[in-house]
Amino acid sequence: MIKVVRGNPTPEELAAALAVVRARAAAASAVPSGAPAPRDSWSDPSRVAAHRLPQPGPTAWSRTYWPGA
Repeated sequence: MIKVVRGNPTPEELAAALAVVRARAAAASAVPSGAPAPRDSWSDPSRVAAHRLPQPGPTAWSRTYWPGA
């Protein structure tokens, strides 16, 4: 049961909220009980290292950051 605690939502807003709740419930019930959970994007290591670091070489000094001198 969904209960509106505060505010006065329109019927369209309630329908949108209910559609989101139903979609999440359907997605959760579609996963088999023994299946591993999908990987969360926050725990994906490629999110942290999305860009390659500059490699050392003759022009590596120009790609470094030195605060204003």
